[in-house]
Amino acid sequence: MAPEQQHTVGDELARFLRARRTQTSPQSVGLTPGYGVRRTPGLRREELATLAGVSIDYYTRLERGKETRPGPGVVDALARALHLDDDEHHHLRELAVRASRFAPEPPPPPSRTVRPHLKLLLETVRPNPAYIVSRSMDLLAWNPAGLALYAGMDDWPLARRNLARYIVLHPVARELFPDWDVQVRGCVARLRTEAGLNPDAPDLAGLVGELLLKSPDFARLWERYDVIGRKKIQKTVHHPKVGVLTLSSQSMNLEGTPGQRLGVYTAEPGTPDHDAMLLLDLTAPADSARRDAVTAD
Repeated sequence: MAPEQQHTVGDELARFLRARRTQTSPQSVGLTPGYGVRRTPGLRREELATLAGVSIDYYTRLERGKETRPGPGVVDALARALHLDDDEHHHLRELAVRASRFAPEPPPPPSRTVRPHLKLLLETVRPNPAYIVSRSMDLLAWNPAGLALYAGMDDWPLARRNLARYIVLHPVARELFPDWDVQVRGCVARLRTEAGLNPDAPDLAGLVGELLLKSPDFARLWERYDVIGRKKIQKTVHHPKVGVLTLSSQSMNLEGTPGQRLGVYTAEPGTPDHDAMLLLDLTAPADSARRDAVTAD
């Protein structure tokens, strides 16, 4: 990684620390806020440095991006002082590792080509909605229900079919997801995690720039620098064609194709949710979905 790129990753480490510090109240870490108005939201730098057992000068250099090689002990101490959860702690460790790494050239972007056996897998799991996405959440391949689940996505050209773009910008998304604000927070946190570890990646930078420009909600959440792990969740949608259905979702990294993830939705057989899922698969435009999945590589 070139020196200027190393500095960029160091900046991401600094931004994350600053965001977490300013969102951590003194009371939450056992400090008495004292009298008067605090000019700084959250903890002061000197308070966090003291809690973590590092010098104020060293922490200030970390937060200004001038120190990019904190050891594991310092990283763990900062995580404890900030009461980071497991996902945030892991992200801080990853940022510290990336910031201290030096390589002659940046890594190549991950492949967007979906291997044939993975396309076959998408067909095999029908009627369960399933798709494969890139690290920037571009749809790379899908089965009919996987595309149809996101109502109105098929109206967009292939190059615009992206889950984050859909949830943040598509007019149908707010009606589709009763917990739209939760869905948006998850998208922002996932992109924040990826962009923090790959700050110069054009695919991530382009998408984030577009969403920052077009969505005040996205911009506000982006500044918070929340990160989140990927967990098994249930998702309820109010679908215009099949009604309300609640599906369990699971996503996983694909072996041998870095940067690609498989997402699959399931429902218990014999339930109304499963019946609605069957109807979604039966009414999806299967031919165009298969054609698009091949072309989207």
